[in-house]
Order: sequence, then structure tokens, then C-alpha cells
Amino acid sequence: MKKLFACTSLLALLVAGAAGTAQSADYSPVTDARLTNPEPANWLMTRGRYQGWSYSALDQINTSNVKNLQPVWTFSTGVDSGHESPPIVNNGMMFVATPYNQVLALNAATGELIWRFKRPIPEGFSALHNTSRGVALYGDKVYFAGLDAVLVAIDAKTGKVDWESKVEDWHTGYYMTTAPVVVKGKVMVGVSGGEFGIRGFIAAFDSETGQPAWKTYSIPAPGEPGSDTWQKPDTWKRGGGSAWMPGTYDPKTDTVYWGTGNGSPWFGDQRPGDNLFTSSTLALDPATGKMKGHFQYHQNESWDWDAMNAPMVVDYSHGGKSVSGLLTPQRNGYLYWLERKSSGDIGYVSSVAYVKQNVFKSIDPETGRPVVDMDHKPGTGKEASFCPSLWGGKDWPFEAYNPNTGMVYIPSNDNHCGHLKGAVQEYVAGQWWTGVSIPDIGFTVDKNAGFYGEIQAYDVNSGKRAWRALYPSSMMWGSLLTTGGNLVFGGGTNDRAFRAYDARTGEQLWQFGTNSGIIAPPSSYSVDGVQYVAVQSGYGVDPAFQEGLISNLIGWQKDIPQGGVIWVFAVTK
Repeated sequence: MKKLFACTSLLALLVAGAAGTAQSADYSPVTDARLTNPEPANWLMTRGRYQGWSYSALDQINTSNVKNLQPVWTFSTGVDSGHESPPIVNNGMMFVATPYNQVLALNAATGELIWRFKRPIPEGFSALHNTSRGVALYGDKVYFAGLDAVLVAIDAKTGKVDWESKVEDWHTGYYMTTAPVVVKGKVMVGVSGGEFGIRGFIAAFDSETGQPAWKTYSIPAPGEPGSDTWQKPDTWKRGGGSAWMPGTYDPKTDTVYWGTGNGSPWFGDQRPGDNLFTSSTLALDPATGKMKGHFQYHQNESWDWDAMNAPMVVDYSHGGKSVSGLLTPQRNGYLYWLERKSSGDIGYVSSVAYVKQNVFKSIDPETGRPVVDMDHKPGTGKEASFCPSLWGGKDWPFEAYNPNTGMVYIPSNDNHCGHLKGAVQEYVAGQWWTGVSIPDIGFTVDKNAGFYGEIQAYDVNSGKRAWRALYPSSMMWGSLLTTGGNLVFGGGTNDRAFRAYDARTGEQLWQFGTNSGIIAPPSSYSVDGVQYVAVQSGYGVDPAFQEGLISNLIGWQKDIPQGGVIWVFAVTK
């Protein structure tokens, strides 16, 4: 086992001060009220708040002093692969999930290790993405979705396991990378495994006992609503629709929104029909799991364009009227404005392509259903090219919304395309089952393009792009954080840099080079009156794979250093 070590700098101690030594004994239980109205000093969930804004109201670090931001402590996670979870902070205690089933508890002001939890990975287990996207806090517990499809409740003070609950059997291809979401005592998780022929679902468990509360499949069985969209018998049994990213929540209507992934196998002609509820957003009752409504972004999914990220709960103006809205930049390359209807259903309002897209000829202005150009839809024995590639206009990294600027900030990738040709594969439980082998996944880039990765800012009311930051020599694989100090923070590039931008203009104001590439979401919090910005650096998984493909095409550097380090920054003068 690799050794874990912490590096606490003298500078960190100076910034934190004598009082900045939060102990586990001071832990404040996380209540429903605190989750609904989180204090700016804390970062209590993956995207900061139920609505999924990735926004911190803290403004001590701002456009005038961000140039003085410096690292105040670092901590090596001791593992490699893709680090994809944000630092979660409650009352001076930080909780960080890493690859390989590990959770760390640290003093958020100094980096001192309080405890470490590591769940052994079963012999014979394998996953397409050996990562974790974060933990959830509730009461005095930390909830962790283990790779081996087991939900674990950990005592926040001691790191000891309180209970474990099996979510599914990993032998059949199920695994979990999501961060749990807790609403009113229900701990909700979704499953990964869409490339292994699983039937996706979201499940809830009692926060105190771990007992199952409900389970809602994303693929309906015969006789259930939506089952008629699976026209070939039995294709629903292994139809995909994995729910591998955390949901968002609207406390006003008591509705959870959860995203679903691609159909399985990848090629829609092997499972004819619209294939509900793949590539959709589901609206669920958190108490019962009952489906209130849905919106499908594209029918008969055939491009691996998962709709895995739940939309942000954002109200906006459209056509001179206020809309109780949902906002989401999807992997298919379109930014969607949706409506939260009083019935619980999800309505379509408008959309715009935010990257080059050649698959949708048009989108129905009433329903949001795309008209697909069949020349760009791959099938069994039929090769087709499509833009963007299967990694989409953006993959899983989170966008951010700033209520002060009224803008949404999108980490996106452009000028890349894919091509696929399907085949019929024999199904073997727990093994790759997409209709195409990994070496045959086609990927191209426009070699004459001036950029590939970018951050785009859109005004949520006008629908117009306000600014963008372009990366000529890198894709963009990092989640974003925006703040009350009118800043946007993000990594995501192959030069290993962490950057800050003016949220109104897009001007880059600060940059810092880290040990590895940053693909994790940043977070911000305050301890003893000092605001910190924290992020994990640790490259791997899809960004590393895609970087290798681009290296072969246009000569970019191939090997980005791996190894996880938590970086924590503050203004020091």
C-alpha cells in the first residue's frame, strides 16, 4: 500500500492563526435546514447547494486581490488515477474522496490528517472508471458510494464505519462513482455500468439504518410507463441508462432531478424505439422514488452522449416572462433552458448549440425533440461520423451559475468529432458490451482549428454568449466554481494549471501550476474568517485517454503526470 503523507506549510499556520485548529469534537451535525440554506462558510455537498450552482457567496477573495492567492497547504492522497471529487467542508473539517475507495478527513485550515477510510476492493473487481465523485454529509455521518456498489455510512468524527448497505452485485457489471445526495433522511445514489449491459437505477436508503427505501429503474419493464419505447423484446433488461452522477434538488417543489446515460449497447438499431428513459433528466419524489416527469434530450441514443449531469435549478426570464427553470449544457453539444412545471413534469423552453454539432438538423420548438441526420448516426455494420465526438461538447465536469452576474459558465470542448461502426457482441455479465471495441472508437480533431478547450459564459436570460476563454493546445476537462467575489475558478487543461477569471469579462486574473492535471471540482469555504479555495489535482481516466489520442493526431504531450494532491489556497497579503 502506498504511504499517505501530509505537507503542512508554515504559511498555512500563519494564515490559519492560533484558533484555526478545528477538531473532530467540534463537528456540527448537518441538518435538513443547513442543506437547504447552506452557510457560505461551508461547502456541504458536491456542487455547494442542492440547486447545483457550484457557487460560493464568499467574496473575501475577489477580482482585486486574487493575484495574491497562494497555496497554504497541500496533502498527497497517496494514489494515482483520476481525482474527480471536490473537498467537502463542514465546520473546519474537510472530507475528500479519491480513487480506489478512499475517504480522507482533514483539518480544513491546516491540512492535518484526522482520519482515513479505505474500503478494500474485492478480488476480481474491475470498473471502467476507478474514481469517486465525492461524499455526502448528513447528521454526524459521511456517506460514501463504494466502487463495488456498496453504500457506506462513516462516523464523521472517527472515520469508523456505522453501516454498509449493498446497492447491487458488482459481478454483473454494476459499480458506483457518484456522490450520494441526501434529502430528508434519504441517501440517494445512482449506478454506473452502462458499458457493461446493466439496467440503470437510482436507489434511496435510510440515513440512520441503511435499510433500502426505494429503487427507481431508468429503464421501464413491460407494462410500465415508457416500456413501449423498447420495441424489441428483452432489450430493456440490459438497456443501460446508468445514473452515474449526483442529482440536484428543488426544495420548493420537493423534487429531485437525476440524469441518465447512454443506451446499451451503444447502437440504437440493436434496440429500436426511443428507449426511455436513456439520455434523460428524471424528476423524482425523494420520499418514494416515484417519477413525476422526464425530459429526453435525444431519442434512440447512438453516440454515447450521456445526459448524466442533472440540470441546475435556475429561474430565468424568457420572452418577457419569469420561468421556474432548469438549465443544462448537455454532452450532445446543446445548452437547454427547461421548465419545472407545477405538475412535476419537465417542459422544453429553448436550446442553442454551444459547440459545432452536425447530428441534429433541427429541434422541435414545442417538444425539444431533435430531428436526426441519419447520415451522422452510426449503426450495426454502418460507420458514421458525428460532431462532437462521444466525449461531447462537455463531459461530466460541472458548469457553474453565478446569481450576481446572471451567467452560466460552461467547461467545453470544440472542433473534435468521432466515428463509430457497430457490431453484435455476445453478452457476458460484467464485461464490456457496447457493440464496438475500445481500440475501434474513432476520434478526430480539426487540425486547423484555433482552439479545442474553452470556458464559455452565457447570459441565462438573453441566451447570448457573453465571453469565452480559449485553449489552443488543450482540451478542457475541469469543473468550474464561481464566487461572490465575481470570480470563476477552474483547471481542466493539460498544462496542470489552476486559473481564476473575472466572472463578468472573462479576463484571466491568476494562474498556478500544480503537480498534475485538475479534473476535480473546486470548492470554497471559510475558517476563522479566512476564505480558502480548494481543489484536487490528479489526472487520469478519460482525459488521459483522450490526450493520448490527440497526441497521436497532432503531437500534444502524451503523458501528463499523475498522482493526487489536495491544494488549498488563500490570499496571504
